[in-house]
Amino acid sequence: MNQIYLDHNSTTPVDPRVTEAMTRCFESRLANPASQHQPGRRARKLMEEARDFIASVLSARVYDTDADRLIFTSGGTESNNLALIGLLAGKSPGNVVVSRIEHPSVVGAAEHLQRQSFELRRARVTAHGVLDLEHFSRLVDTETRVASIMLGNNETGVLQPVAEAARICAVLGVPLHTDAVQVAGKLAIDFQSLGVAALSIAAHKFHGPVGIGALLVRSNVELQPMFYGGFQQMGLRPGTESVCLALGMQKALELWVDEGDTRSIRMEQLRNQLEQFVTGGCPGAVIVGVKSARLPHTTNIAFPGLDRQAILMALDMAGVACSTGSACASGSSEPSPVLLAMGCPQAVVEGSIRISLGALTTPSEIEEAGRRIVKTINELRSIN
Repeated sequence: MNQIYLDHNSTTPVDPRVTEAMTRCFESRLANPASQHQPGRRARKLMEEARDFIASVLSARVYDTDADRLIFTSGGTESNNLALIGLLAGKSPGNVVVSRIEHPSVVGAAEHLQRQSFELRRARVTAHGVLDLEHFSRLVDTETRVASIMLGNNETGVLQPVAEAARICAVLGVPLHTDAVQVAGKLAIDFQSLGVAALSIAAHKFHGPVGIGALLVRSNVELQPMFYGGFQQMGLRPGTESVCLALGMQKALELWVDEGDTRSIRMEQLRNQLEQFVTGGCPGAVIVGVKSARLPHTTNIAFPGLDRQAILMALDMAGVACSTGSACASGSSEPSPVLLAMGCPQAVVEGSIRISLGALTTPSEIEEAGRRIVKTINELRSIN
């Protein structure tokens, strides 16, 4: 039985064209981009061209005298940690504000700050999975040192009002970070219009290589490094930079720039087709967050009365790979904090799975996945 992969929010397969670009890079035997000799300068040139391109795709200021800074990291988790911890440079303890639906890498960093004497405040979301801006505005005050609100939720796909949250923070001079890991390479991102201080992305979420991400930081924002012992990347993230990973990330975004509109439309159509087929064949199935604006490739479907882990294992046996939530928390048996924050009924929380499509997902895969999901769910119900 062929496996149908529908867990792209966890990681996406590398596009073959990205692999080709990286293979050429590795075969060119580039030098250390920090070296001053000609091979090093050539590597540095390629590195900086990749940096400028990625920043441009995110609508950052690149060539101005007050250009924004794009810092390469190992991925989304490091970018999120660098943002929350680094934006506190020189600030005395106060409070940190995050939403109740953030990714574990943001929650973990915020809880670390809580252990360092910062007060942790968690903003509510509505029953539709959208940040409660009124509650958020009450939590942010003159003692808030940093805030973080994700751009698109990794479990439900619900898009968040980050620009509005940034305007609330701007009144009090509070830097706002946004985790845009699930949005980059799926929808257009305008860093300037969002008004945030920093923004995180990761290449392996849009068919690029694992092991590289980026934190985009506004020009006038002070950032403190987490690592020390090198001058690379203005000392904000020292260590030898991987030119080939950067070129792989660049190529993945180049492909999205060329194909992005077509990809988004196709993924949304396939997702909607899958939702309609599954809800039609499984009476009582619930699409979580369906009344909100969502990412085009993500759906969270609940089957009340069934156990999410049992569903996951049964679908895996049926040749459908999906998940029960964030891959960074997949080893946990705890119910989804995102769905709990939305106030979903317990039966919905216990019976929900996340399905996420990629740019390489085909209509035939979605058609067959729908049949397998309906068959598996109805078999589990008959057993129960």
